[in-house]
Amino acid sequence: MVSTPAQIHQPRARRRRSGRVHPAWGVAAVAFVALVGAAGFRAAPGVLMVPLHDELGWSTSLVSLAVSVNLVLFGLTAPFAAALMERFGMRRVVACALLLIATGAALSSRAQAAWQLLPTWGLLIGLGTGSMALVFAATVADRWFVRRRGLVIGVLTAGSATGQLSLLPVVAVTSDALGWRTALLVVAGAALAVVPLVLALLRDRPLDLGVLPYGAEPRPDEGAEASSPLEAASPRVAPAQAPAARGGAAGRALAALRTASRRPAFWGLAGAFAICGATTNGLVGVHFVPSAHDHGMATTTAAGLLAVVGIFDIAGTIASGYLTDRVDPRLLLLAYYAFRGVGLLVLPSLLGPSVHPSMLLFVVVYGFDWVATVPPTAVLCRELFGSAGTVVFGWVFASHQVGAAVAAGAAGVLREQTGTYTAAWLGGAALCAVAAVLSVSLRRAPRQEAPAPTSP
Repeated sequence: MVSTPAQIHQPRARRRRSGRVHPAWGVAAVAFVALVGAAGFRAAPGVLMVPLHDELGWSTSLVSLAVSVNLVLFGLTAPFAAALMERFGMRRVVACALLLIATGAALSSRAQAAWQLLPTWGLLIGLGTGSMALVFAATVADRWFVRRRGLVIGVLTAGSATGQLSLLPVVAVTSDALGWRTALLVVAGAALAVVPLVLALLRDRPLDLGVLPYGAEPRPDEGAEASSPLEAASPRVAPAQAPAARGGAAGRALAALRTASRRPAFWGLAGAFAICGATTNGLVGVHFVPSAHDHGMATTTAAGLLAVVGIFDIAGTIASGYLTDRVDPRLLLLAYYAFRGVGLLVLPSLLGPSVHPSMLLFVVVYGFDWVATVPPTAVLCRELFGSAGTVVFGWVFASHQVGAAVAAGAAGVLREQTGTYTAAWLGGAALCAVAAVLSVSLRRAPRQEAPAPTSP
């Protein structure tokens, strides 16, 4: 009897499932390390703002402008990066992004005037970090995983946020001991060190290794007709068949935006995620250290508190990914934004020259909540927009960074106009209430996965 292609490939898939660790987990591990290496610059602005002002006299609002440009590009690059990964592969795009980050950080260390931060901090690093944004995590989870997708997005999101926050003490100590220019070279080195690992070990699609995505099963009703059971189990991972692999990346990204923008759910997700960015990267990520410094706290101590946020963020984001696979994502977002709003509401009364138990409680709660919103938001994009969900999530993430950019700039202006950050913290708390309402009001659609196998 002659074996069909499906019969030839199925034993190999079974061996992968039964005896060996699925290569999807190796790809996820490489992606985690890459996200940590790319996150170095995200730690820099908050701790370098005071040294830049003290040494060169650059104003907080001027430095905040460079950070805002970076945050906008960080977000707007994301949907195009997602489309580029579909066309050229994750490995090439990620390696180029890390090189852009390293180049921008190295050139920033040579800046002699504030405007020079715009093309380095703003343009180069904005493009690089945008290409390594959370759409990279969503792309890895979408291509390589059918089961545990929410958990994987949570773990990779933790890698991005933890890389940012865990490097804060390193950047702060280096800046104090050796100067802010050396601190930026450390950031450049962290990004550059990951490039060889990405080129050697990151793989674009399960089909490249001749395996199924983790948790996928060949469809017995279609396996003999498709070119291979791998394509039958997950058509989206086959480059020859996936719609995202044809046409220009920009056209793909813009087409996804045109289609998604016709639905109210897109605007609800984008609005809530813009507030998420405003209350994390924009406010706390950029201005917590300067605000604590205003209240007499040492810069290194404040940076250490944000690093603790990163430690608890690991547990919080992984737990959020686990819960996203089991609980209505809208309810999770409601809870996350509510807790975040309460934290920002009480923050002005907690800041002082020393660390006390109430401040530690704020750090723990904010750590658990820092990017816990990402797994449910990414999964909702996948459920609501089907195979275009990854690129749509790129646009939703762009709104996240626009919100962060607006908040970073506005908080800097409020600080200079009023002499305090109190109005910025209270405004962020009010916005969290709006995000909670937007999230719980979303109307879910049935999951748009590939059809289940028919029973024999």
